[in-house]
Amino acid sequence: MNDDAATGHQIRSLSVLPGRREDVELHTADGLTLVGELALPADRDPVATLLTFHPLPTHGGYMDSHVYRKAAWRLPALADLAVLRFNTRGTSSPRGTSEGEFDGGEAERFDVAAALELAEFRELPRPWLVGWSFGTELVLKHGADPSIEGAILLSPPLHRATDADLDRWAAFGKPLVVLVPEHDDYLRPAEARERFARVPQAEVIGVDGAKHLWVGEPAVRRVLDEIVAHVLPGHAPLPTHYDGEVTQAPSDVPPVPTRG
Repeated sequence: MNDDAATGHQIRSLSVLPGRREDVELHTADGLTLVGELALPADRDPVATLLTFHPLPTHGGYMDSHVYRKAAWRLPALADLAVLRFNTRGTSSPRGTSEGEFDGGEAERFDVAAALELAEFRELPRPWLVGWSFGTELVLKHGADPSIEGAILLSPPLHRATDADLDRWAAFGKPLVVLVPEHDDYLRPAEARERFARVPQAEVIGVDGAKHLWVGEPAVRRVLDEIVAHVLPGHAPLPTHYDGEVTQAPSDVPPVPTRG
């Protein structure tokens, strides 16, 4: 069905491939309702799951931040993955506003737990945590749960996450994949390798030419290829064309965040 030759529809920035997408609510242990979306393969069960955590909501990050939106539009069809996106507490998007207030990554521990509980309740297979910028802090601080397969970090600033959090991940032992842009605003590959040396199982991947916000189709493709390669070892690189139904999202989609 998928073909990387020059046949079918070219997958572009606003391409939406087939999938089952449903609005969901997450319920936290401290009594909040968070809003989100779960994207699933159109006609089969997923083989693994991405639980995504968005960039800093006080600077434009939310569930529709562009890498995650494109993951939800593409990966159910191209890699049989389930993709959960949601707004952390106090965050708004076209989907709606999650209850509560931003707490700088502390009370958000309940949001992380709520995502894990939804995955368990829905029997979503092989969950991986995917954090981007502020979302990486949530993963490192609160995500070391026995139910997960591992975690993937995009542009980690390591502002709120401490050496103690890294040491906890080292003891946890699950895979930790760290994608670091060459031109990141906060943490670049050389320093990232030094900081993550505390985590023996961490794989730090420097991405030439990339910036913190992964703007541009080549950067997005690199991120999605790395995610699939680590979650589904042996999977072929994602195709650039799709031989099936493709729709186009509106051009007035939300902008990228201004900071992590």
